[in-house]
Amino acid sequence: MPVSIAQIQKWKHQKKPIAALTASDYAIAKLLDKAGVDMILVGDSLAMVALGYKNTLPVTLDDMIRHAQAVGRGVDNALLIVDMPFLSYQISAEEAMRSAGRIFKETDARGIKLEGGYPDMVETIRKLVQAGMPVMGHVGLTPQSVHRIGYRVQGGTPDTAEEILHQSKALVEAGIFALLLENIPADLATKITELIPVPTIGIGAGQGCDGQILVTHDVLGLSDWQPPFARKYVDLQSSITEVVKQYCQDVRTKS
Repeated sequence: MPVSIAQIQKWKHQKKPIAALTASDYAIAKLLDKAGVDMILVGDSLAMVALGYKNTLPVTLDDMIRHAQAVGRGVDNALLIVDMPFLSYQISAEEAMRSAGRIFKETDARGIKLEGGYPDMVETIRKLVQAGMPVMGHVGLTPQSVHRIGYRVQGGTPDTAEEILHQSKALVEAGIFALLLENIPADLATKITELIPVPTIGIGAGQGCDGQILVTHDVLGLSDWQPPFARKYVDLQSSITEVVKQYCQDVRTKS
């Protein structure tokens, strides 16, 4: 049976960990779904791993929709969530509504994810939820703010930790169905997980979260840069390179 939002919320209370990964194309999405991943995120990280950009900022709404369409064709069971890209929702709640509406109308997404927990963003999320659009929140390290905060750990001081906790509670009140916690101290992530009623999905946030997500390219060893918190389960970059070298040799020697 397809994984639903209600199901992952039930799993939180049952203390059943949620396994999530990213996908940006049909082939990988189909393999992830077949392997039993609970949640697949079409993350704006595809800007780097699929499109070759240096960060997530250049990816467009059209890019996200096209990749989400491809991923959706490969998914039968996992809960499919799509990132809203930079400047598709920050300008106004009305712009966010139009962008989110396109995602739900043009893809098989069952939820969208927005970064940030400041008051304006909380109000935008509240309006999206009221319009019937399931929203996942995202606090801590928010890559779309890379030029302001960089890629360093967030919430490392009492004041910043309290701010992230406050944002998390505000997002829950706005109606999010789950919350992604990125690159924050493990004790802070555990505290948030214990205090809020919706599932937390961690990436570089320790074992205390209700679930975990990584960029699939990092897991498979296909990324040019490996985040310190991402475990590389296999080095496919080297394996694929060797296979292609062997193929080229076979062609050139007519073997």
